Amino acid sequence: MSVSDLEADLSDDERAGLELVRQSGGIHQSDFWKELDVSSRKGSRIADKLHELDLIEREDAVYDGHNTYLLQPTAADLDFSLLMAGDMLSPFIGEEEIDPNGDAFTQWLMNLAYEEY
Repeated sequence: MSVSDLEADLSDDERAGLELVRQSGGIHQSDFWKELDVSSRKGSRIADKLHELDLIEREDAVYDGHNTYLLQPTAADLDFSLLMAGDMLSPFIGEEEIDPNGDAFTQWLMNLAYEEY
């Protein structure tokens, strides 16, 4: 079953929950149900279902001194296309400092400009 098929079968609250996780990039479950304006019990059930369907990732977390879960989009939801220029990943992705006058950045910009044409 494809992701779009799974999403089509979601309730309105589940769809809103999935969109909230995607838009936020990650939200603690203790805030999730509040943002959705549902009870903590219903919020937990929504998060459980989205996790069971592999539409979100859910990991143990401590937030404001309480045990909760961090709900995050799955890797399939992440769009890395804005970091690409042709087949080159942005040189700003990494731990080293990038010289804006350096070869790596210049080559990436040239590939980016080339894609425009």
